[in-house]
Amino acid sequence: MQVDVTFRQIEPNEALKKYAVQKLSKVKKYFDTPIEAHIVLKVEKIRHIIEVTLNVNGYKINGHEISGDMYSAIDMVMDKIEKQVKRYRKRLTGRNRKGEPLNKSKIISNDITDEELEPQIIKTERIHVKPMDQDEAVMQLDLSGNNFLAFINSKNEQINVIYHRKDGNYGLIEPLK
Repeated sequence: MQVDVTFRQIEPNEALKKYAVQKLSKVKKYFDTPIEAHIVLKVEKIRHIIEVTLNVNGYKINGHEISGDMYSAIDMVMDKIEKQVKRYRKRLTGRNRKGEPLNKSKIISNDITDEELEPQIIKTERIHVKPMDQDEAVMQLDLSGNNFLAFINSKNEQINVIYHRKDGNYGLIEPLK
C-alpha cells in the first residue's frame, strides 16, 4: 500500500503520521490489489481536519472528518472509510435473495470496469406531494424523521425539495423557471 501524508498548517509529526498509516492499514486486508492512499492533516484554528482518499482499481473512496483532536478525527474518518470499503466489497461479492451473484460477470477481478461499479436504481417509490410553505415543510421534515421532503411550494406552485444539511441547517432545492 502506497500512502502519502500531507500536513497543512501543522508541524509534521512522525507519531501522528505513524498513527494514521497504522489505522489505514486495517483496510488493506479487504483487497489483494495495490492501494494508493492520500491523507491530508490540517488545522484551522481549533478544528482538526483529516481528509483521506483511497484509489483501488480506479475506484475512489473518500472520507472527511472534523474534530477538536487530531487522533479522534483519524479514528472517526477511518471508521467511515472502513464502512465504505465494506460496502464496496459487498457490492462486488454480494448475492441476491436466491443466492445468485448480483453481478453476473466477474465478481472479483483485478480489471474492474466502470460499468460494473456504476450505481443502479433498485427501488422506485411514489409519494404524494401536497402544497405547503417552506416553514410547514421544515416542520413536516422534522416530524417525519426522513432526510428530505418533496412538496409543492404554495408560493410558486412548483415542486421543491427540502433536506437536512450536515451542519444542522436545512437546504432547499427549487427548479429554475
